[in-house]
Amino acid sequence: MDPGMMDEQDRDETFWAPGTVALEDINRTRDQIVLFPTPSDDPNDPLNWSTARKALNFTLVSFFVLWTFVQLDIGFTAWGPMETELGFSVDILNAGAAVNYGGLAIGCFFFIPLVHKYGRRPIYIFSVALQLASCVWQAKMTSVGGFIGSNLISGLGGAISEIVVQITVADLFFVHQHATMNGWFVIFQSAGAFLGPVASGYIVDSQGWRWMWWWCVIFFGVTLICVLFLFEESKYIPVIHGQPVIPQLQVDQRVLDQDSKDTKQADHDALESNPGIARTVTINPNISLKSYRERMAWLTVTPESMWPHFYQPVVTLFTFPAVAYAALTYGSTLAWFAVMTSLQASYMLYPPYNFSAIGVGLMNVAPFVGAMLGFPVGGWLSDKHILWLSKKNGGIYEPEMRLWLALPCAILIPGSILMFGLGLAYGIQWSLLAVGFGVFGFAFSAISGIALSYLMDCYQDIIGNALVGVIFMRNIISVVVLFVLTPWVNGMGMQNLHILCAFVGFGIYLIPIPLLIWGKKARVYTAASYKKMAEKQVTHRAV
Repeated sequence: MDPGMMDEQDRDETFWAPGTVALEDINRTRDQIVLFPTPSDDPNDPLNWSTARKALNFTLVSFFVLWTFVQLDIGFTAWGPMETELGFSVDILNAGAAVNYGGLAIGCFFFIPLVHKYGRRPIYIFSVALQLASCVWQAKMTSVGGFIGSNLISGLGGAISEIVVQITVADLFFVHQHATMNGWFVIFQSAGAFLGPVASGYIVDSQGWRWMWWWCVIFFGVTLICVLFLFEESKYIPVIHGQPVIPQLQVDQRVLDQDSKDTKQADHDALESNPGIARTVTINPNISLKSYRERMAWLTVTPESMWPHFYQPVVTLFTFPAVAYAALTYGSTLAWFAVMTSLQASYMLYPPYNFSAIGVGLMNVAPFVGAMLGFPVGGWLSDKHILWLSKKNGGIYEPEMRLWLALPCAILIPGSILMFGLGLAYGIQWSLLAVGFGVFGFAFSAISGIALSYLMDCYQDIIGNALVGVIFMRNIISVVVLFVLTPWVNGMGMQNLHILCAFVGFGIYLIPIPLLIWGKKARVYTAASYKKMAEKQVTHRAV
């Protein structure tokens, strides 16, 4: 065979592992963090926005997440009064919750292509308005059809809450900030999911269950006004396109088979030879800042096709191990949360607990406290941990470095499921159930931040479509679980149900072990597919 042909073939088959970046410049007198993605010289580039502008945008996004998860999770506290007033059975109530999760699952496929085509801002506005309308419907609902329909609209309205947030994080922040920002996202998500039911329990007891929805209408109304006048578009279209960098790098795959020292040196040499990596940001004074009217444009349209965004989410699930891991982890964790929330709302109304709506709501204080304690693990500590590991690795960051902190969850989440479920099965003191729920909240917060950051770091250029697949799988698992929950409990029993959930969860939360061993090889192997998929969507950033 012609040697020239062999070299060409080798070059075509070897790619840089997506997500591997130089995060620490260890050749400087003082260690310096390398900014990735590489910011442009445009002052309108969201990566170059001031801290105040980023903080305002992300705060609005966070409050959007907070109220979304409030309205998605407060319905459980009203199950008792709704059974009495409207005559709904537990099966109907579970079906409504399942339809709500179904709306969350399918809504992503319709709305995310619009985010890529028309910008983040109009879809945020539409989502807030749709959720406001669903809360009005739920406040006035009197029939089974109205209950199911309002839950569907509620789910559709909240469908983008997690995906667009992650896209916004990718728009505004650098890799070494991802876990911290994702951690804040998880905190606001947890506050809505856990503290929302606490507040709604008091509202149901003092004002009636319909008023918990009217309060949501008020809060969504305020949020809508703030988004209309303060939320800037973070979709970036540069004035000047630069040269692509890391995704285009080609490195001999044989470095993967060398010893670790040679591999780290090869990685570092390849990155150092690339002129596109920015260590400092120089703003071009000839580019003027956009006016307020331009920053608040209704639409930011680009010529890209929306069609790839409809099928790519499904493809990512079966192509990239990181996406499959995030989907299984996130999906199973939410499923356990749905099971625990549904069972406590159904069974703790009766002896030996005899909880009111307030008591059911207050049970959610425990997982919120746990989530607050887990936030530093999945956020700040994760970012600090990867900087430390990158420094030890010659300045080179591998996304799998985040997964070390995920391993304790293989014990914590199954253990918390057993503590809660077996306690409920045997009618043990409610405080033990609360401790189990609190441990679950801690692990839920930590594992969610780590899994989302790992996925974002591996495949940032297709993060929107990858997360659609993740959220779809996450909510579909919950839909199935909630639809079968009542016959599942009746057929297997409370004890065996939770033992099975704990056993399945233990296997899922051990997935980081093979990823730590073979994760980089998987990223190298799928680099061509990732590059091809990224090229099908217009990447506006000059990376």
